[in-house]
Amino acid sequence: MTTMEWVRAKKIIAIVRGLQPDYMLRLADALYAGGIDLMEVTFNQKQPETWKDTAGAIRAIAGHMEGRMLPGAGTVLNQRQLDMARDAGAAYIITPNTNPELIGKVKEYGLASFPGAFTPSEIEAAWEAGADAVKVFPAGNMGPAYIKAVKAPLSHIPLMAVGGVNEKNCAEFMAAGCCGIGVGGNLVNKTWIENGQWDRITALAAEFRKAVESV
Repeated sequence: MTTMEWVRAKKIIAIVRGLQPDYMLRLADALYAGGIDLMEVTFNQKQPETWKDTAGAIRAIAGHMEGRMLPGAGTVLNQRQLDMARDAGAAYIITPNTNPELIGKVKEYGLASFPGAFTPSEIEAAWEAGADAVKVFPAGNMGPAYIKAVKAPLSHIPLMAVGGVNEKNCAEFMAAGCCGIGVGGNLVNKTWIENGQWDRITALAAEFRKAVESV
């Protein structure tokens, strides 16, 4: 199964930001138990010293969940981060913006590219640059109606909704035409993680799974 086939089939990418490396594998297990098997670990642009931890987390997830979960790298903005992500075993590269040169490099590496865009012009530019799917960000600000409106003329471009997506509106985003969603703090609750409440993350992941499968 290709990465895009996996995304279309599984639909939900859990976005992990600013989490201590020690928690990553427990989180992966908890998400997987709830039916989520795509996990994006993001780079922190303000703290380059943490980039090695990001790459290490991707590598650890890829090894621990081999064949069961697809890890990817998020907030990839430069060549160094892209190289680190590829070497760590990331299957897909997600950015908050559309950078045609970086998209081209991602495709050269044989990885899936999910760049961020917002307007129809940006979405089309990302697609023309070689994106496999375009991340509409921040989607929550405009809601599912915006996705539906954009999909009318751009029905050929796979869209993913990220930003403001939760268990209550994710089905609406899917019904509006998204091929997938990305969910950060509305799923990966840091307080629950720090308190070891993995069962709550599993239960919420299952809610997301049930919601997207209802469409």
